[in-house]
Amino acid sequence: MQAQQAAEPHPEPATTGQRPQQAPPAHAAPEPPADHTYGAPERDAVYRAISERRDVIDGFRPDPVPDDVLTRVLEAAHQAPSVGDARPWDFLLIDDTGLRARVRDLAAAEREDHERTLPGARALSGLKVEAIVDAPLNIAVTVDPARGGRNALGRHAQPLSSGYSPALAVENLWLAARAEGLGVGWVSHLDERDLARVLGLPSHLEVVAYLCVGYVEEFPAEPETDPAGTAGGRPLSWAVHRDRYGRRGLPGQEPTSLLEETIAAIGALNTRAVEEARDRQDRMTKPKGSLGVLEDVSVRLAGLAGVCPPPIPEPVAVAVFAGDHGVHAQGVTPWPQEVTAQMVHNFLAGGAVVNAFAAQVGAEVTVVDVGVAGDLPRASGLLPRKVARGTADLTRGPAMTREQALQALEGGIEVARDLVSAGNRCLVTGDMGIANTTPAAALVCAFTGAAPEAATGRGTGVDDATFEHKVDVVRRALAANPVDPADPIGTLAGLGGLEHAALAGFVLGGAALGVPVLLDGVIAGSAALAAAAISPESVQACFAGHRSSEPGHTLALDHLGLRPLVDLQMRLGEGSGALLALPILQASARALRDVATFDDAGVSTAD
Repeated sequence: MQAQQAAEPHPEPATTGQRPQQAPPAHAAPEPPADHTYGAPERDAVYRAISERRDVIDGFRPDPVPDDVLTRVLEAAHQAPSVGDARPWDFLLIDDTGLRARVRDLAAAEREDHERTLPGARALSGLKVEAIVDAPLNIAVTVDPARGGRNALGRHAQPLSSGYSPALAVENLWLAARAEGLGVGWVSHLDERDLARVLGLPSHLEVVAYLCVGYVEEFPAEPETDPAGTAGGRPLSWAVHRDRYGRRGLPGQEPTSLLEETIAAIGALNTRAVEEARDRQDRMTKPKGSLGVLEDVSVRLAGLAGVCPPPIPEPVAVAVFAGDHGVHAQGVTPWPQEVTAQMVHNFLAGGAVVNAFAAQVGAEVTVVDVGVAGDLPRASGLLPRKVARGTADLTRGPAMTREQALQALEGGIEVARDLVSAGNRCLVTGDMGIANTTPAAALVCAFTGAAPEAATGRGTGVDDATFEHKVDVVRRALAANPVDPADPIGTLAGLGGLEHAALAGFVLGGAALGVPVLLDGVIAGSAALAAAAISPESVQACFAGHRSSEPGHTLALDHLGLRPLVDLQMRLGEGSGALLALPILQASARALRDVATFDDAGVSTAD
């Protein structure tokens, strides 16, 4: 059973971007009339039931649930609000041990099938299905989306809304059960149609939740951790918006934008952790400095995490940001623009290089449509975050409006937040976009001052004539979009692509959360330049996975002060080079954690 408990993220030494909660202002609304307010004991009991709700995965006792208790719990569930008071839910109480054994076998098979698709760090071995037969009772909550007819109040405006309310019934059931001392576990890894067939449901009913219910030996003091070892979840401050989506602030706080909030959360490396890491490196059973660059990497990881030794950068998520480019019309590549969408399908099918390399190192691939020109179907592993259907031609003016650049930036921050709150402890940059090396070269020129002929490469492979034309296109783009050093977002909007802007946000989001961001090639490098111009301290979270053979990448890394971990003359993109460097990044942290010191091992030093 998968933990469903919402909780604050696992405490991190580095900031989470969540500003301290403030007391309500002095002009806050007065207290409601006394007869409308619960007394303190009753109010505390309500909040206690909410805060102590747990998804129970084992420890059920065989004692049956008394009929009167079960009736009260079901009555509470049945009082949930619904569209037009249709109450489209039903509760199937399942005592039959044979039926529950069939559901248990179905859940086990689904879990094993899912586990085969996951990286090693995401194994589901900790998720148990035996509670389906161990608990004294199972309850399947179903929904009839059409119940109440077409004229049920609210259905005309939102035809699908009646399907949402059974989740409220589940929550009511869960809270009432907790108040009665009953544990509830939600079995989430079940195929809904397969489960409906096993339960023999009519075809018009859908299963909303399958719950294990009963008394338990004890309730966990804290929410169950996920398979990666963290409770996960998003802080409340990430989820509260004021007047319009994206304008954030808890009650009593001044609203701010996600970008402003993120920049404010990015700080310098933790000095104490850096000093402790350097001292430990010098005392480890090896000649001082003998691990070379790896020692510097481990020290920076410690400073970023705020603790020595730092956590191993795993689990790992690579986010492939995809977008199209108006500059494609200038003939800077022989590849048709349709390849961007076609490669997204390839990523989702697991057939690209990034998929192969991610499987090799145990990383999970997420594809983000931030600006693909074509339509993409809903699919597992695809995040639809489309800002526009590609950019404008940057030789004729700005590639994006400022609003589009900001939306893409904040979209990248959101992706970083979501991946970290899901338990990932390392972010890897990926990209896909036919013609995207042209705006990358323009960004490198803008942020480093390099000449177009020095920063422009051959991208996907062009002949000499096309290369010379590409250099001229970059030169014209810079002329059409004058660079203002004081306005990095304006530069990003003028010369970048939607995936460049999203990747810059991805870097900022990782830095604000104290999580290492492993950079891929020239697209990531140019995006990191933009991130560094917006927040110079964000570079501390960046690690250069490899050196691309694109000349602009070396210029970007030199400007950022980053040394690549590998140099294999690659220029594929997708996150491929960064993934090959991932074991090196992880090894640096593992050595700092696991290698004994001279004192611990009883080994004499050179002194």
